[in-house]
Amino acid sequence: MLRYLTYRILAAIPVLFVMSVVTFVIIHAPPGDYADYIAMQLRSQGHATNAIAEAAAQRFRIDNGLNDPLFIQYFRWIKGFLVGDFGTSYYYNRPISEIVWQRLPITIAIALTCHFLATVLGIGLGILAATRQYSWVDSLLSVFAFLGMTVPRFLMALIIIYILAFKLNVQELGSFNSTYWSYQPWSLGRFWDLVKHIWPVVAVATIAGLAYNMRVMRGNLLDTLNAQYVETARAKGLSYSATVLKHAVPNALHPLVAYQGVILPYMMQGEIETAIIFGLPTVGPAIVGSMSIGDVLVTATFLLILGGTLIIGGILSDMLLAWMDPRIRLGGEA
Repeated sequence: MLRYLTYRILAAIPVLFVMSVVTFVIIHAPPGDYADYIAMQLRSQGHATNAIAEAAAQRFRIDNGLNDPLFIQYFRWIKGFLVGDFGTSYYYNRPISEIVWQRLPITIAIALTCHFLATVLGIGLGILAATRQYSWVDSLLSVFAFLGMTVPRFLMALIIIYILAFKLNVQELGSFNSTYWSYQPWSLGRFWDLVKHIWPVVAVATIAGLAYNMRVMRGNLLDTLNAQYVETARAKGLSYSATVLKHAVPNALHPLVAYQGVILPYMMQGEIETAIIFGLPTVGPAIVGSMSIGDVLVTATFLLILGGTLIIGGILSDMLLAWMDPRIRLGGEA
Protein backbone atom coordinates (compact mmCIF):
# COMPACT_ATOMS: atom_id res chain seq x y z
CA MET A 1 0.00 0.00 0.00
CA LEU A 2 2.81 2.41 0.91
CA ARG A 3 4.60 1.65 -2.36
CA TYR A 4 1.41 2.30 -4.31
CA LEU A 5 0.86 5.59 -2.48
CA THR A 6 4.45 6.67 -3.18
CA TYR A 7 4.04 5.81 -6.86
CA ARG A 8 0.84 7.85 -7.13
CA ILE A 9 2.43 10.86 -5.45
CA LEU A 10 5.47 10.72 -7.74
CA ALA A 11 3.23 10.32 -10.78
CA ALA A 12 1.31 13.44 -9.73
CA ILE A 13 4.42 15.65 -9.98
CA PRO A 14 4.63 15.77 -13.81
CA VAL A 15 0.84 16.17 -13.97
CA LEU A 16 1.05 19.22 -11.72
CA PHE A 17 3.89 20.61 -13.81
CA VAL A 18 1.93 20.29 -17.06
CA MET A 19 -1.14 21.72 -15.33
CA SER A 20 0.84 24.75 -14.14
CA VAL A 21 2.22 25.42 -17.62
CA VAL A 22 -1.19 25.14 -19.29
CA THR A 23 -2.81 27.31 -16.63
CA PHE A 24 -0.16 30.01 -16.91
CA VAL A 25 -0.33 30.09 -20.70
CA ILE A 26 -4.13 30.20 -20.83
CA ILE A 27 -4.52 33.07 -18.38
CA HIS A 28 -1.94 35.06 -20.35
CA ALA A 29 -3.69 34.36 -23.66
CA PRO A 30 -6.22 37.25 -23.52
CA PRO A 31 -4.72 40.58 -24.62
CA GLY A 32 -3.82 43.12 -21.96
CA ASP A 33 -2.41 42.97 -18.44
CA TYR A 34 -2.69 44.81 -15.15
CA ALA A 35 -0.70 47.72 -16.56
CA ASP A 36 -3.52 48.32 -19.04
CA TYR A 37 -5.92 48.38 -16.09
CA ILE A 38 -3.77 51.05 -14.43
CA ALA A 39 -3.77 53.13 -17.60
CA MET A 40 -7.54 52.81 -17.92
CA GLN A 41 -8.00 53.92 -14.31
CA LEU A 42 -5.81 56.97 -14.84
CA ARG A 43 -7.75 57.96 -17.95
CA SER A 44 -11.17 57.38 -16.38
CA GLN A 45 -10.31 59.50 -13.37
CA GLY A 46 -9.38 62.38 -15.67
CA HIS A 47 -6.02 63.02 -14.04
CA ALA A 48 -3.81 61.87 -16.90
CA THR A 49 -3.51 62.20 -20.63
CA ASN A 50 -3.09 59.15 -22.83
CA ALA A 51 0.67 59.70 -22.95
CA ILE A 52 0.99 59.94 -19.18
CA ALA A 53 -1.24 56.89 -18.67
CA GLU A 54 0.77 54.80 -21.14
CA ALA A 55 4.03 55.93 -19.54
CA ALA A 56 2.75 54.88 -16.11
CA ALA A 57 1.65 51.53 -17.52
CA GLN A 58 5.03 50.94 -19.17
CA ARG A 59 6.84 51.85 -15.95
CA PHE A 60 4.69 49.33 -14.07
CA ARG A 61 5.53 46.62 -16.62
CA ILE A 62 9.25 47.26 -16.25
CA ASP A 63 9.13 47.33 -12.44
CA ASN A 64 7.19 44.05 -12.27
CA GLY A 65 8.84 42.16 -15.13
CA LEU A 66 5.72 42.05 -17.30
CA ASN A 67 7.81 42.75 -20.40
CA ASP A 68 9.89 39.63 -19.83
CA PRO A 69 9.27 36.61 -22.07
CA LEU A 70 6.43 34.42 -20.89
CA PHE A 71 8.65 31.47 -19.96
CA ILE A 72 10.78 33.71 -17.71
CA GLN A 73 7.64 34.98 -15.97
CA TYR A 74 6.47 31.38 -15.55
CA PHE A 75 9.69 30.10 -13.99
CA ARG A 76 9.85 33.13 -11.71
CA TRP A 77 6.31 32.38 -10.51
CA ILE A 78 6.68 28.60 -10.20
CA LYS A 79 10.01 28.92 -8.35
CA GLY A 80 8.34 31.09 -5.73
CA PHE A 81 5.30 28.79 -5.67
CA LEU A 82 7.44 25.80 -4.74
CA VAL A 83 8.79 27.59 -1.66
CA GLY A 84 5.42 29.02 -0.64
CA ASP A 85 5.98 32.51 -2.07
CA PHE A 86 3.08 33.01 -4.48
CA GLY A 87 4.09 36.57 -5.30
CA THR A 88 2.33 39.86 -4.65
CA SER A 89 -1.12 40.75 -5.88
CA TYR A 90 -1.10 43.85 -8.06
CA TYR A 91 -4.65 44.82 -7.14
CA TYR A 92 -4.66 44.03 -3.41
CA ASN A 93 -1.01 45.13 -3.03
CA ARG A 94 -0.24 42.39 -0.55
CA PRO A 95 1.19 38.87 -0.65
CA ILE A 96 -0.99 36.39 -2.50
CA SER A 97 -0.42 33.88 0.28
CA GLU A 98 -2.47 36.11 2.58
CA ILE A 99 -5.33 36.15 0.07
CA VAL A 100 -5.10 32.36 -0.34
CA TRP A 101 -5.24 31.66 3.39
CA GLN A 102 -8.03 34.18 3.81
CA ARG A 103 -10.30 32.68 1.15
CA LEU A 104 -9.24 29.07 0.56
CA PRO A 105 -10.04 27.53 4.00
CA ILE A 106 -13.65 28.75 4.00
CA THR A 107 -14.02 27.58 0.39
CA ILE A 108 -12.73 24.10 1.23
CA ALA A 109 -14.90 23.99 4.37
CA ILE A 110 -18.03 24.78 2.36
CA ALA A 111 -17.04 22.30 -0.37
CA LEU A 112 -16.41 19.53 2.18
CA THR A 113 -19.75 20.24 3.84
CA CYS A 114 -21.48 20.01 0.46
CA HIS A 115 -19.53 16.84 -0.32
CA PHE A 116 -20.58 15.21 2.95
CA LEU A 117 -24.24 16.12 2.50
CA ALA A 118 -24.29 15.09 -1.17
CA THR A 119 -22.68 11.73 -0.37
CA VAL A 120 -24.74 10.79 2.68
CA LEU A 121 -28.08 12.02 1.35
CA GLY A 122 -27.38 10.78 -2.19
CA ILE A 123 -26.52 7.26 -1.04
CA GLY A 124 -29.47 7.15 1.36
CA LEU A 125 -31.98 8.36 -1.23
CA GLY A 126 -30.45 6.03 -3.83
CA ILE A 127 -31.01 3.05 -1.55
CA LEU A 128 -34.56 4.23 -0.86
CA ALA A 129 -35.31 4.57 -4.59
CA ALA A 130 -33.78 1.20 -5.51
CA THR A 131 -35.62 -0.72 -2.82
CA ARG A 132 -38.91 0.86 -3.92
CA GLN A 133 -38.43 0.55 -7.66
CA TYR A 134 -41.28 1.95 -9.81
CA SER A 135 -43.20 3.20 -6.76
CA TRP A 136 -44.30 6.82 -6.32
CA VAL A 137 -41.24 7.36 -4.09
CA ASP A 138 -38.94 6.20 -6.87
CA SER A 139 -40.73 8.39 -9.42
CA LEU A 140 -40.57 11.47 -7.18
CA LEU A 141 -36.87 10.98 -6.47
CA SER A 142 -36.19 10.43 -10.19
CA VAL A 143 -37.81 13.78 -11.02
CA PHE A 144 -35.75 15.45 -8.29
CA ALA A 145 -32.55 13.87 -9.63
CA PHE A 146 -33.36 14.95 -13.18
CA LEU A 147 -33.92 18.55 -12.12
CA GLY A 148 -30.85 18.57 -9.89
CA MET A 149 -28.58 17.38 -12.70
CA THR A 150 -30.00 19.58 -15.46
CA VAL A 151 -30.90 22.94 -13.92
CA PRO A 152 -27.76 25.17 -13.89
CA ARG A 153 -26.52 26.02 -10.44
CA PHE A 154 -26.19 29.71 -11.19
CA LEU A 155 -29.90 29.73 -12.13
CA MET A 156 -30.80 28.07 -8.82
CA ALA A 157 -28.73 30.71 -7.01
CA LEU A 158 -30.44 33.55 -8.87
CA ILE A 159 -33.89 32.14 -8.05
CA ILE A 160 -33.00 31.83 -4.35
CA ILE A 161 -31.63 35.40 -4.30
CA TYR A 162 -34.81 36.68 -5.94
CA ILE A 163 -37.01 34.91 -3.37
CA LEU A 164 -34.92 35.95 -0.38
CA ALA A 165 -34.33 39.57 -1.42
CA PHE A 166 -37.58 40.53 -3.16
CA LYS A 167 -40.16 38.21 -1.59
CA LEU A 168 -38.86 37.64 1.93
CA ASN A 169 -36.92 40.92 2.28
CA VAL A 170 -33.82 39.15 3.64
CA GLN A 171 -30.85 41.49 4.14
CA GLU A 172 -27.06 40.97 4.08
CA LEU A 173 -27.01 38.17 1.51
CA GLY A 174 -23.40 38.75 0.44
CA SER A 175 -21.77 38.02 3.80
CA PHE A 176 -21.10 35.14 6.16
CA ASN A 177 -22.52 36.88 9.22
CA SER A 178 -24.81 39.75 10.07
CA THR A 179 -23.29 43.06 11.08
CA TYR A 180 -23.71 42.36 14.79
CA TRP A 181 -22.22 38.85 14.79
CA SER A 182 -19.31 39.80 12.51
CA TYR A 183 -17.66 41.58 15.46
CA GLN A 184 -18.45 38.97 18.09
CA PRO A 185 -16.21 36.06 19.15
CA TRP A 186 -17.11 32.62 17.86
CA SER A 187 -19.97 31.07 19.77
CA LEU A 188 -23.06 28.97 19.15
CA GLY A 189 -24.98 32.15 18.31
CA ARG A 190 -22.48 33.27 15.70
CA PHE A 191 -22.32 29.77 14.22
CA TRP A 192 -26.10 29.67 13.87
CA ASP A 193 -25.98 33.11 12.26
CA LEU A 194 -23.37 31.73 9.82
CA VAL A 195 -25.66 28.80 8.96
CA LYS A 196 -28.54 31.20 8.24
CA HIS A 197 -26.35 33.16 5.83
CA ILE A 198 -24.53 30.29 4.15
CA TRP A 199 -27.31 27.73 3.65
CA PRO A 200 -28.27 28.94 0.11
CA VAL A 201 -24.71 28.38 -1.13
CA VAL A 202 -24.50 24.96 0.53
CA ALA A 203 -27.92 23.94 -0.80
CA VAL A 204 -27.22 24.94 -4.41
CA ALA A 205 -23.73 23.43 -4.47
CA THR A 206 -25.01 20.19 -2.89
CA ILE A 207 -28.03 19.49 -5.10
CA ALA A 208 -26.20 18.48 -8.29
CA GLY A 209 -23.80 16.14 -6.48
CA LEU A 210 -26.64 14.69 -4.42
CA ALA A 211 -28.68 14.00 -7.57
CA TYR A 212 -25.75 12.30 -9.29
CA ASN A 213 -24.91 10.14 -6.26
CA MET A 214 -28.55 9.13 -5.93
CA ARG A 215 -28.88 8.07 -9.57
CA VAL A 216 -25.61 6.12 -9.55
CA MET A 217 -26.43 4.43 -6.25
CA ARG A 218 -29.91 3.48 -7.46
CA GLY A 219 -28.62 1.96 -10.70
CA ASN A 220 -25.73 0.08 -9.07
CA LEU A 221 -27.91 -1.25 -6.27
CA LEU A 222 -30.57 -2.49 -8.69
CA ASP A 223 -27.89 -4.43 -10.60
CA THR A 224 -26.46 -5.81 -7.36
CA LEU A 225 -29.85 -6.90 -6.02
CA ASN A 226 -30.25 -9.13 -9.08
CA ALA A 227 -26.87 -10.80 -8.52
CA GLN A 228 -26.78 -14.51 -7.72
CA TYR A 229 -25.11 -14.16 -4.32
CA VAL A 230 -27.92 -11.84 -3.17
CA GLU A 231 -30.53 -14.39 -4.20
CA THR A 232 -28.54 -17.08 -2.39
CA ALA A 233 -28.45 -14.99 0.79
CA ARG A 234 -32.21 -14.53 0.61
CA ALA A 235 -32.72 -18.25 -0.02
CA LYS A 236 -30.76 -19.05 3.14
CA GLY A 237 -33.26 -17.05 5.18
CA LEU A 238 -31.46 -13.73 5.57
CA SER A 239 -33.91 -10.86 5.88
CA TYR A 240 -34.34 -8.45 2.99
CA SER A 241 -32.99 -5.45 4.89
CA ALA A 242 -29.93 -7.38 6.09
CA THR A 243 -29.29 -8.63 2.56
CA VAL A 244 -29.42 -5.13 1.18
CA LEU A 245 -27.28 -3.47 3.85
CA LYS A 246 -24.69 -6.21 4.41
CA HIS A 247 -24.25 -7.62 0.91
CA ALA A 248 -25.72 -5.42 -1.81
CA VAL A 249 -24.88 -1.89 -0.62
CA PRO A 250 -21.11 -2.42 -0.01
CA ASN A 251 -20.64 -3.78 -3.53
CA ALA A 252 -22.81 -1.07 -5.08
CA LEU A 253 -20.66 1.62 -3.44
CA HIS A 254 -17.51 0.93 -5.50
CA PRO A 255 -18.29 3.25 -8.44
CA LEU A 256 -19.29 6.02 -6.03
CA VAL A 257 -16.04 5.64 -4.11
CA ALA A 258 -14.10 5.96 -7.37
CA TYR A 259 -16.14 9.07 -8.17
CA GLN A 260 -14.92 10.70 -4.95
CA GLY A 261 -11.69 11.47 -6.78
CA VAL A 262 -13.41 14.23 -8.74
CA ILE A 263 -16.25 15.16 -6.42
CA LEU A 264 -14.23 17.60 -4.26
CA PRO A 265 -13.17 19.77 -7.21
CA TYR A 266 -16.75 19.45 -8.51
CA MET A 267 -18.13 20.66 -5.19
CA MET A 268 -15.58 23.48 -5.13
CA GLN A 269 -16.71 24.44 -8.62
CA GLY A 270 -20.31 24.53 -7.40
CA GLU A 271 -19.29 26.63 -4.40
CA ILE A 272 -17.35 28.97 -6.70
CA GLU A 273 -20.32 29.45 -9.04
CA THR A 274 -22.79 30.17 -6.27
CA ALA A 275 -20.35 32.30 -4.26
CA ILE A 276 -19.91 34.53 -7.32
CA ILE A 277 -23.68 34.99 -7.53
CA PHE A 278 -23.99 35.69 -3.81
CA GLY A 279 -20.81 37.82 -3.73
CA LEU A 280 -19.21 35.92 -0.85
CA PRO A 281 -15.49 36.47 -0.12
CA THR A 282 -14.32 33.03 -1.23
CA VAL A 283 -12.13 31.71 -4.04
CA GLY A 284 -14.67 32.21 -6.84
CA PRO A 285 -14.98 36.01 -6.76
CA ALA A 286 -11.21 36.29 -6.30
CA ILE A 287 -10.54 34.26 -9.48
CA VAL A 288 -13.08 36.14 -11.58
CA GLY A 289 -12.10 39.54 -10.22
CA SER A 290 -8.36 39.03 -10.65
CA MET A 291 -8.82 37.63 -14.15
CA SER A 292 -10.91 40.60 -15.27
CA ILE A 293 -8.23 43.16 -14.32
CA GLY A 294 -5.14 41.18 -15.31
CA ASP A 295 -3.96 40.23 -11.80
CA VAL A 296 -2.76 36.96 -13.30
CA LEU A 297 -0.64 35.67 -10.42
CA VAL A 298 -3.70 35.49 -8.18
CA THR A 299 -5.64 33.63 -10.87
CA ALA A 300 -2.78 31.21 -11.62
CA THR A 301 -2.21 30.43 -7.94
CA PHE A 302 -5.84 29.65 -7.19
CA LEU A 303 -6.32 27.57 -10.34
CA LEU A 304 -3.22 25.49 -9.65
CA ILE A 305 -4.32 24.89 -6.06
CA LEU A 306 -7.77 23.83 -7.26
CA GLY A 307 -6.13 21.53 -9.80
CA GLY A 308 -4.10 20.00 -7.00
CA THR A 309 -7.30 19.09 -5.17
CA LEU A 310 -8.31 16.96 -8.16
CA ILE A 311 -5.08 14.96 -7.92
CA ILE A 312 -5.35 14.62 -4.15
CA GLY A 313 -8.96 13.49 -4.50
CA GLY A 314 -7.96 10.83 -7.02
CA ILE A 315 -5.27 9.46 -4.74
CA LEU A 316 -7.60 9.38 -1.73
CA SER A 317 -10.36 7.63 -3.67
CA ASP A 318 -7.93 4.96 -4.92
CA MET A 319 -6.68 4.37 -1.39
CA LEU A 320 -10.26 4.11 -0.11
CA LEU A 321 -11.12 1.62 -2.84
CA ALA A 322 -8.08 -0.49 -1.95
CA TRP A 323 -9.11 -0.42 1.72
CA MET A 324 -12.68 -1.49 0.89
CA ASP A 325 -11.86 -4.22 -1.65
CA PRO A 326 -9.15 -6.83 -0.89
CA ARG A 327 -9.01 -7.74 -4.59
CA ILE A 328 -7.66 -4.27 -5.36
CA ARG A 329 -5.35 -4.27 -2.34
CA LEU A 330 -3.84 -7.64 -3.30
CA GLY A 331 -3.59 -6.86 -6.99
CA GLY A 332 -6.32 -9.27 -8.07
CA GLU A 333 -4.90 -12.28 -6.18
CA ALA A 334 -7.78 -12.44 -3.72
